[in-house]
Amino acid sequence: MKYVLFDVDGTLIDAVRNQREVWRAWAGRYGLDPDEVYRVALRTRPTETFARMAADRDPRECLATLHELEDEDVRSGDYTAFDGASELLHRLPPRAWALVTSNYEHRVRGRFLRTGLPTPGLIVDAAAVEEGKPSPVPYQKAAAHLGAGPGDCLVVEDAPSGVESGLRAGMTVWGVNAATAVQGVHRHFVSLREAVPHILAFASGAQESATG
Repeated sequence: MKYVLFDVDGTLIDAVRNQREVWRAWAGRYGLDPDEVYRVALRTRPTETFARMAADRDPRECLATLHELEDEDVRSGDYTAFDGASELLHRLPPRAWALVTSNYEHRVRGRFLRTGLPTPGLIVDAAAVEEGKPSPVPYQKAAAHLGAGPGDCLVVEDAPSGVESGLRAGMTVWGVNAATAVQGVHRHFVSLREAVPHILAFASGAQESATG
């Protein structure tokens, strides 16, 4: 059996503008330059962003503020699923796919509910692992829960850290939703919509090689 492991933000859900607005609001709480904060946040985990941009603040307070703003975005933010996401997830066998995200499960479920996307039985979120992407641990944990070997798993990602995570886990990695390919991906698609038939073919076992 083949399995598909999806990243969420930037891969299935178009949340770039939301992330920018959340960080803008967070920067405003601390009197910081929102553009500089977002530039740093794009390349680091939140705790590292706090250390660089608000070193004089309690990191627990910084994280609590970020969580508050992100939860509010789930309730009232304006975001959509990428074209092709709904069709793809509804056509995949329910036990053949999972989500592997650096976000938190309750936010993912909230966004999926609002966009009409189905949720799988397995979501590996930030709270489920001690090491996040680009560590291979998140994707390794997903595969272990599914009873799958690395060679049976396709990772679908949009960001370099997620691509590296999937590659280090020994899995096939395809990139989507970017004009140019992320270094290391086995296949690249400018949009998720373009990738849909190929992902379905992989899941069905009709596409054994994913490196073409």
